[in-house]
Amino acid sequence: MREWSLSQLLAGLHDDIEQRLSIARKSFSHPGTKGSASEHVWLELLQNYLPQRYQAATAHVVDSLGQFSDQIDVVIFDRQYSPFIFKFEGQVIVPAESVYGVFEAKQVIDAEQVKYAQDKAESVRKLMRTSLPIPHAGGIFPPKPLPYILAGLVTFESGWNPPLGQPLLNSLISEPESRLDLGCVAAHGVFGFDEAGSYSLRPKGKPATAFLLELIALLQNSGTVPMIDVRAYARWLAS
Repeated sequence: MREWSLSQLLAGLHDDIEQRLSIARKSFSHPGTKGSASEHVWLELLQNYLPQRYQAATAHVVDSLGQFSDQIDVVIFDRQYSPFIFKFEGQVIVPAESVYGVFEAKQVIDAEQVKYAQDKAESVRKLMRTSLPIPHAGGIFPPKPLPYILAGLVTFESGWNPPLGQPLLNSLISEPESRLDLGCVAAHGVFGFDEAGSYSLRPKGKPATAFLLELIALLQNSGTVPMIDVRAYARWLAS
């Protein structure tokens, strides 16, 4: 009888992600093709391993005021309680109320890419989100507080030496609306914003698996998305 090993299974998940990111980096010369391949690796990881209440896709985010975010490499959004997802000619647009997290996927982490991911996070967090009272058998619950939208950056390698050190910590300093909460450098480690209000660096280990498990834990703490005011979006229908 075959004996299973949980440690080997978790390590194997990371090894597969790191190897695929490495192949993408070495095999494609065109930056756009290389970036798309890396993005697909991270998307497939989340699509395969996140609980089914979540969906991950490259998308724009829109609010009921008609404001759009930048295109986001990886949007994690609700598919259980959100009533609509727009798809047009391969483009995905999700309502701001359905978003749990946004991540950028790049080949290398450096100060420029950190700032890029911070700007992308801000473009989503600044959108307006509705939250309606929730009817139930005994009456009506008040509107659910808007959950915090997670943001981060996932890469294969680091442009710094050491890969995870003070230059990374310095680049992560930002205003709350652009803060990156969690990140993975698959070849080197994981970083995260902790409850004490500072960043921690976790080098080595099996970073891709560690990132996935920490992300799931953070999503669990987020609860569920608010009840969206669909009529707020309906106002954009032509009369």
